[in-house]
Amino acid sequence: MNTPKVAEHIINWLKDYATNAKVNGFVVGISGGIDSAVTSTLCAKTGLPTLCVELPIHQAKSQVNRANEHIKQLKERFSNVSEAEVNLTSTFEDFKTVVPPIESSPKVDLALANTRARLRMTTLYYFAGLHGLLVAGTGNKVEDFGVGFYTKYGDGGVDLSPIADLVKSEVYELAAYLDVPSSIQKAQPTDGLFGDSRTDEDQIGASYDELEWAMEMQDAGKTVDEFSGRELEVYKIYTRLNRINQHKMIPIPICEIPKEFK
Repeated sequence: MNTPKVAEHIINWLKDYATNAKVNGFVVGISGGIDSAVTSTLCAKTGLPTLCVELPIHQAKSQVNRANEHIKQLKERFSNVSEAEVNLTSTFEDFKTVVPPIESSPKVDLALANTRARLRMTTLYYFAGLHGLLVAGTGNKVEDFGVGFYTKYGDGGVDLSPIADLVKSEVYELAAYLDVPSSIQKAQPTDGLFGDSRTDEDQIGASYDELEWAMEMQDAGKTVDEFSGRELEVYKIYTRLNRINQHKMIPIPICEIPKEFK
């Protein structure tokens, strides 16, 4: 990958989009992870106002520390960067008291994890509306179009997606080029939605390198019969998630009414 050219292309694309949309700049949710760090740095390099928002909900201290380190570094490097923190922990806890009580189960845990992401999305759009900003998405290609590893109308609820055509390894290349803090570059990827130490790999069952490989194999038209051992396991994980999460990747289905019925 020609990293400098890719960075320049994304920065120009962001600037042109914002100018044509007649908005002031961007707002990015900062998690302490590699994707939000790269996205916010690219937005900052446009020269347009870039608001970095921390949105902790029972967040691990290590994630908060990395997010703070990144925002501090960005503000030192770019005068157009500002920050805000909205601790949504009490809001999340209040939500749990008003929905019907259900015994804990994997489905409840997942529903609440997705609720965290949707509370964050709502908050980002509050700031976007307040300051005339676009919500910049932080999803990469493997997450958004491979396994659908994001929350629909949560971190998937954005105005534009600057890094969604880059696989995870390419995001890491950009991070090094953009001088993202080394603590973030070295950290294990995690969505931080469950309030524990589980990583993305723990949840998915495969690493991003493995998922990139599986994505390439599917694009090449390979079938499960062509693999064995760990490769077969990874390919099954990838194709299963790709299949069941298609509802996140395709346009919302519309029931079209026949003209004679109108």
